[in-house]
Amino acid sequence: MVQRVAVIGAGSGGLVSIKCCLAEGLEPVCFESSDDIGGLWRFKEKPESDHASIYRSLVSNTSKEMMCFSDFPMPAHYPNYLHNAQLLQYYRLYAQHFDLLKYIQFQTTVCSVTQRADFACTGQWEVVTENRDGQEERHIFDGVFVCSGHYTHPVTPMNAFKGADSFQGKCYHSWEYKDPDPFHGKRVVVVGIGNSGCDIAVEISRVAEKTFLSTRKGGWVMGRMSDNGLPLDMVMINRWGLVMQSALPRALLNWFTERRLNHKYDHRLYSLQPKHRFFERRPIINDDLPGRILYGALSMKPNMRELRGSSVVFDDESLEENIDAVVFCTGYSATFSFLPPSLVTGRRGEIRLYRHMFPPSLERPTLALLGLIQTAGPIMPCMELQARWATRVIAGLCQLPAEEKMNEVIDAEMQRYMGSYPSHASVQVQYIPYLDELAQEIKAKPKFLSLLFRDPSLFLKVLLGPCTPYQYRLSGPGHWEGARSAIFTQWHRVAQPMNTRPVPELNPSSMPWWVPISGGLTVVLAVLAFHIKLPDLLDSLSEDITGLGGLLDDM
Repeated sequence: MVQRVAVIGAGSGGLVSIKCCLAEGLEPVCFESSDDIGGLWRFKEKPESDHASIYRSLVSNTSKEMMCFSDFPMPAHYPNYLHNAQLLQYYRLYAQHFDLLKYIQFQTTVCSVTQRADFACTGQWEVVTENRDGQEERHIFDGVFVCSGHYTHPVTPMNAFKGADSFQGKCYHSWEYKDPDPFHGKRVVVVGIGNSGCDIAVEISRVAEKTFLSTRKGGWVMGRMSDNGLPLDMVMINRWGLVMQSALPRALLNWFTERRLNHKYDHRLYSLQPKHRFFERRPIINDDLPGRILYGALSMKPNMRELRGSSVVFDDESLEENIDAVVFCTGYSATFSFLPPSLVTGRRGEIRLYRHMFPPSLERPTLALLGLIQTAGPIMPCMELQARWATRVIAGLCQLPAEEKMNEVIDAEMQRYMGSYPSHASVQVQYIPYLDELAQEIKAKPKFLSLLFRDPSLFLKVLLGPCTPYQYRLSGPGHWEGARSAIFTQWHRVAQPMNTRPVPELNPSSMPWWVPISGGLTVVLAVLAFHIKLPDLLDSLSEDITGLGGLLDDM
């Protein structure tokens, strides 16, 4: 019997959900309220209510090899970090390659998703949609994938600040921000030191008279480029590194990493140093923030406390006058107004989800939310494995544990992150462990022992190399014949977009004959001088000690 599945949203999560449904013999119907695919990564000149919105210059913080779909590598000529327009083009290539567009109903808004009266027996849902002409339609589905994202309802805490009503400038949320043009020659305060806050502050600082970046806690800042100019995430996110992090004392790891970061620029000197240690929170990815501080175009400030007319007062009692605008980069609330209110069971008004996907309160696991996570790694591979598992659950090929067990897992995960992320503990995951947990559910986790004996070279690539998504296509359902080749060629695709001209080979110059001789003579002379001076030094030290003893006796 063919099972119909509603997919809400045609962004990256929606596209991969359609493909996974087809792979498991399900019949997907995707509802997209806009007129195109892409979701968050589709730039629009003006923000639209209840839709995600990005700024014109947005570039991904994760590299192409780490964030691609596991059976569809990005074109080799693509840059390692993609502008939003290039990532949208990749989605188009993916949708065309797997013929996904015919399953999408554009300009169709989902108004409500409710359980049918016989849900306990059938697990079916009634989905009410509205098309571009305002006509409603009711559908019956055996499963529902919510892929609409959680960056649609901005949080602007303007009223939380004393004197907000008296502020004479303009207030914005990063959701509204498109480019720095409105801020030419202005004095601007940006509130929030997340990735978006830093990007926007840096961009505004290039045209504004002065930019201030206000933060409550500071942050550890890293660029996209690692040693030898390689993509940061391809160097840092690997299984061997995870093993080392588990084996070594956390204090040692924090000390070593912070020391390396401060060697490039001292976070205390730049007023960036946070209260937390490096591995307690996700770092900020920004290439230009320290430079803008160094040039004086941008100044770090503590938490904004009060507004007085055109002035802003901060927690350290400092005051900045003639402020023309405040940009709030203060996040979003995860709101799904079309879902039943009964699913909101968390203490903070959040939806409790097993493995960040399935509401444990449902009698039948036929609804899954994708992408409702935060992690120090790319989100696309996470959503893809979520979709692969969810389709097998709805198809009856995988089973979930009892409700009590699911709640125990949720509580344990919440407790783990409550200290570091008190307001977002419900969405935090560790990147590789979370991928492995999902992959284990569908038997797609790499089989290390088998690889060690059957394919040692691949074993080393998987263990020591970057944890690219191709690792989860080596075995199990959805096995892809090209996975091994993709792993062996991933560094070639990193290099290709940068190899844009012939580079001459520099012949190493031969060392002049007198360099080693002079170096050797220097060492010999130093040793002789040390031995000649050592007895004199000891005699002098002995005299000093004797004199000190006599002085003490006199006292």
